[in-house]
Amino acid sequence: MFTGIIEGVGRLASIGTLGGDARLRVEAGSLPFEQVKLGESIAVNGVCLTVVAFDANGFEADASNETLSLTTLGTLAPGAMLNLERAMRPTDRLGGHLVSGHVDGVGQVSGITPDARAQRWRFSAPQSLLRYIAKKGSICVDGVSLTINEVDAAGFEVALIPHTIAHTAFAGTAVGAAVNLEIDLVARYVERLLGAHAAGAGA
Repeated sequence: MFTGIIEGVGRLASIGTLGGDARLRVEAGSLPFEQVKLGESIAVNGVCLTVVAFDANGFEADASNETLSLTTLGTLAPGAMLNLERAMRPTDRLGGHLVSGHVDGVGQVSGITPDARAQRWRFSAPQSLLRYIAKKGSICVDGVSLTINEVDAAGFEVALIPHTIAHTAFAGTAVGAAVNLEIDLVARYVERLLGAHAAGAGA
């Protein structure tokens, strides 16, 4: 599990094929990388990946065809900035919200508007996900836990404070860029529970 609070910004050093899947080499950048362990989970732009090799400068991880088809990882070019977060520990503060690292869909940056020192960012989202997106609820965008300010039939809007922009890959993200979206786990489980209740009531 993750919190959506980005620990560092790295870069994609390379991406290549390996046995039909993809092998990513990620430069750790500003991610605190001491005591990294083989097999640990690191969220890369919101995608939970497993460390299969590492050195002092970064790590390697495999991405299946399923992961590539459901996220933006397969479209990134070497040099792309990456939001990085190591898996949370039981003693960590939950500064954002519970994030699984399992991307639900891909959206797009549709607008960026200055708002005093902050910025208002608008994202389009697949219709299949919009039902789970609620005003003042939480959403994870490229691994970043954000609060939804507005939502309509086409997408949603958030406010990014200067600290968030400066300490995430959003600093290099432009209008039109594709982003990974993960809806709030609570919304997913509520729907599942209500569906089970409705099925039981109709039996």
